[in-house]
Amino acid sequence: MISSSADVVICGAGIAGISAAFHLSVKRGIKNVVLMDERSPLSLTSDKSTECYRNWWPGPGDAMVRLMNRSIDILEELARESGNLFNLNRRGYLFATADPARIATFKRVAEEAAELGAGPVRDHMGKTGNPLYLPAPPQGFEDQPTGSDLITDQGLIRKHFPYLSESTVAVIHPRRCGWLNAQQLGMYMLERAREHGTTFLQARLEGVDVIGGGVEAVHLRDGNGATKISTHYLVNAAGPFLPHVARMIGVNLPVYHELHIKIAFRDYLRAVAREAPLLIWTDPTLLPWSAEERVTLARSEETEYLLNEFPSGVHARPEGGSDSDVVLLLWTYDIRPVELVFPFTFDPHYPEIALRGLAVMIPGLSAYFGRMPKPVVDGGYYTKTRENRPLIGPLPVKGAYVIGAFSGFGIMASCAAGELLAAHLTGSDLPCYAPAFVLERYQDPDYQKLLESWADTGQL
Repeated sequence: MISSSADVVICGAGIAGISAAFHLSVKRGIKNVVLMDERSPLSLTSDKSTECYRNWWPGPGDAMVRLMNRSIDILEELARESGNLFNLNRRGYLFATADPARIATFKRVAEEAAELGAGPVRDHMGKTGNPLYLPAPPQGFEDQPTGSDLITDQGLIRKHFPYLSESTVAVIHPRRCGWLNAQQLGMYMLERAREHGTTFLQARLEGVDVIGGGVEAVHLRDGNGATKISTHYLVNAAGPFLPHVARMIGVNLPVYHELHIKIAFRDYLRAVAREAPLLIWTDPTLLPWSAEERVTLARSEETEYLLNEFPSGVHARPEGGSDSDVVLLLWTYDIRPVELVFPFTFDPHYPEIALRGLAVMIPGLSAYFGRMPKPVVDGGYYTKTRENRPLIGPLPVKGAYVIGAFSGFGIMASCAAGELLAAHLTGSDLPCYAPAFVLERYQDPDYQKLLESWADTGQL
């Protein structure tokens, strides 16, 4: 057995673990950090999302908005210092509805977001004196508005979003939102961390020595055999394996998993505008089938569910530059908790379901019905808490910490989460939002009571 030592060992080289290493090494000056994972960095779940970010989050409280605003601050700092190596943009999110009754909900949600710190609401109703709507540029992030634009003026919707269904009665456009190249962001932070002393080991965590209630060593195994690393600090950043690693030190984490599937396909007809923001349909949806197709689907128990109403939330965005025709599409219509299984399986009808659901929002996509370009199907497990807020901070074992349960928002939260984890570990001053994400919150009777009435978790 090979023996060595480290100041900190981080288990998991996804975006959260890399961010933790970056903040510990680069920002806190801890030189001997070991980042380990049995897979290559960023290869399990960090590259399985739409790679988007937003400061648009519901309450209760403003902790999520504060965390995301701080994370976006750091993203912008890294973009500036790297020459925007990871192509950060500020196109925003665009929520759309065909239900007039939902307009009041849009307004209420926007006003709540403003109160929580997401920025002001600009109401565009087509009346004299309304503020000017400024479209988001396709590239870049500087000098853009915050807050949101609520548009109910039909002429304005048609002018700026002509690809949307003519039944669309309102859109809301949160602006401190967009997307980036998560692989490039992660590798940039990893290389910076390596320059400051972080070492990456491709190895499997096999055990943790806990003596006297504290971490003493970790045991790894790779192709060359076993390694023991003496350390007093272990960071659990294991993504979907978060509970497995926690059980190695006798801790049970209140998390579960959902399987989220993503498809990429070539929109060679350019039904989705290349300059579009992230597009989200907020209405429950009946998939558009022909009368003949409905009869056929109804004949089989295996397909009759395709005639049911599907939940809201189908979303998509263009991928690549103006010369690309690729579109990313996600729709998690099945949110039942699942067990981790690799390789995972998914609904074979998923690509067709997602395409037809998005076509309700963007009718031009109906041209692909029955002849959809062969999609690339990918996905991963979202690990989440009951209220869909992350776990960042110390665990009951001395020297053990957790940074995880990011569900589908790990890319956007990672920069501030890594900073917060580093503050916990080094005993530094904590931001005001820190208590909202520690494991100990579940021991608070008031928080337990709050969980019983929790409404919107912010999951798309």
